[in-house]
Amino acid sequence: MTMLLETEWTRLVPPLRSRWMRVQFLKHVRALVRANIDSAEFDKRMTEIRSALVASMSTSRGRERHLLLAAGLLLTDLRLQGWLCRIRRGNVEVRPPDRLTADRIAEKERIRRQELLRRDAQLSQPSVQAFIRSMESTRRYNGRSVSIFSLMRDGRELADALRRARAHSNNGWADALARVVDPYIQVVDSLQAECRFTGLPLMQIWRYFRHTWVNQHTSVPGRSMAFLIRDAAAPFHPVIGIGALSSPIVQIRARDSWVGWESEQFIERLRAKPTASVARWLVKTVDRAIREIYVSDFMEEGILSPRHLTAPTDDVIDSLVRFATGQRRRHHRFVQARDHKRERRSSSRHWIERARTHLFRSKRALSLATYLAARAQLRQSFGRRPTAAKLAELVQTAEGANVVRKIVRKAKADQIGIAVADISVCGAIQPYNAILGGKLVAMLATSPQIVNEYARRYARAESEIASAMAGRPIVRKPNLVLLGTTSLYGVGSSQYNRIKIPCERIGGKTGELIRYEELGYSEAFGTSQYSDETVEALTTLVEQEGDGQRVNSIFGEGVSPKLRKIRAGIDLLNFPAELLLRHYRRRTVYGISLIRNLREYLLGLERKPAFLFRLDAETQTTAAIAAWWRERWLRRRIHSDAVLDEVARHTLVHPIRHGARVPQPASVDSDSGVSVDWSEAFALPE
Repeated sequence: MTMLLETEWTRLVPPLRSRWMRVQFLKHVRALVRANIDSAEFDKRMTEIRSALVASMSTSRGRERHLLLAAGLLLTDLRLQGWLCRIRRGNVEVRPPDRLTADRIAEKERIRRQELLRRDAQLSQPSVQAFIRSMESTRRYNGRSVSIFSLMRDGRELADALRRARAHSNNGWADALARVVDPYIQVVDSLQAECRFTGLPLMQIWRYFRHTWVNQHTSVPGRSMAFLIRDAAAPFHPVIGIGALSSPIVQIRARDSWVGWESEQFIERLRAKPTASVARWLVKTVDRAIREIYVSDFMEEGILSPRHLTAPTDDVIDSLVRFATGQRRRHHRFVQARDHKRERRSSSRHWIERARTHLFRSKRALSLATYLAARAQLRQSFGRRPTAAKLAELVQTAEGANVVRKIVRKAKADQIGIAVADISVCGAIQPYNAILGGKLVAMLATSPQIVNEYARRYARAESEIASAMAGRPIVRKPNLVLLGTTSLYGVGSSQYNRIKIPCERIGGKTGELIRYEELGYSEAFGTSQYSDETVEALTTLVEQEGDGQRVNSIFGEGVSPKLRKIRAGIDLLNFPAELLLRHYRRRTVYGISLIRNLREYLLGLERKPAFLFRLDAETQTTAAIAAWWRERWLRRRIHSDAVLDEVARHTLVHPIRHGARVPQPASVDSDSGVSVDWSEAFALPE
């Protein structure tokens, strides 16, 4: 059964004044419509159509060529993603792809195909090809010939060892399996860190195996921590899988509702059960927010006085809002991105300089207006003594509820960058993928070793936004208490399903669990459906045709610069951005709480996190998690001959046909002289 997400066709009319340009646009769309999406030559044909458009525009000198190039490339990407196109009475119309909700396999294949387009384009780049060749080339290290292949386990050897181990199904199976697969975590703590068996840089090892994923490897802004899961049971300690933590996505409705950051839910709880402690927390949160805003320049310029901080008036709040608007306008007019990318120095002088930029003068003025208004409202409602009764009255009014919403958003902003991380990469490589090694990697991502390493890495990290707002270094303690992730496919994730670690197995309390909670679905909204070439064309269009309000890649300016550039470009095309920024690939959202007081801690109602495991037993807990994985998943998996046959397929006999080897896209000629069907030989993790 097929369900259409959208049944209406949407007309796309780019603002092309030249008749010749309009004819060229329709010519390009006709070529897209005629390309048979079910044909084996579809991808090749789309590449030819794209190249023809780019070539025709390279010879054009008209100002509208930017419009036509951006519109044509965008439509090409949509067609590649399965969108339907047609021309009716000279007008171009599009409709989103059908979503095969009932056919899980077909839906996964549709998304997989979309991802592989970008992944294979990346693998075809000369620099990436050179990197792959360098990693696969043999070199001498400590008297032995080594390469990245030294870190892949031969599937035949592993399968034979597992067959022998399953003979101990009744007695001694735990020790037998531990001798076959003995995982440990190796965090990539620096770019210079090397593998002690091969001399290869750990980051390059991680990057090589990341290129085997079905989706393109991209760097992520903000905090990032990569790690390898290795196997001490085999020579060279081969890589079982890889993982990475990164700064979390700020807005995920399903996660925020689960945590308690959804303001309407919070207000409803207060209406049902107001407490004096929450009333005091509201006041403290506002007081701290105001203290962490640099105001010296505002005082110097007479925008406000010290008495306004304690007794704010409507006039000063309105003045701050107007000042913020003016400073934002100046920022867009005069900003130079390079001025915001100078080497950072850990000093108050540096942060004062940042605070005094137009961007942060605007942000500070607007935030100060927000929190001074909140302070005024709280003082009017609470007087000198916050109580439960006064809180109950506050949240019954529209003004009071609005103040609570702003305070909850502030509490979230203070915690999301330091106490929450996304598992942005998580999976096993072959032959471990066949024995559910992906579940092992997911389980070890929750270990105290990861939590402690994260704390060590960012213990002295100065918050970029908070420090620029305060005009002084702001360091927040990085207690990692919540992990989040999403499935690659919108129809669920076999990797994360049913993962539960009994806390008594890892030194915690009986009855408690660390689990991957399925929270709902992410909004199918983003930019991953557009190629780098299309993004560049849209960016150029904004620069050439825009109204002077530049979109800069400056941290603190707003949401993703890439998203803002694409949206601005789509708007200039007169295309519906809300429709075209939906990628129609919703993903399952998972949350993993590492503490038992998650809501209270992340809101700031409690100061100390109550972890579900001991933080001072890293090695023992990692071993205990591995033992639970062997008992819960590996022990059952190896009783299938089909599984062990799949494991054995991944050999290191030349020519190497191993699933952990980076696949060669069709556009790249292999230098091995051997034709390998990598799509069939390679089971990719999520």
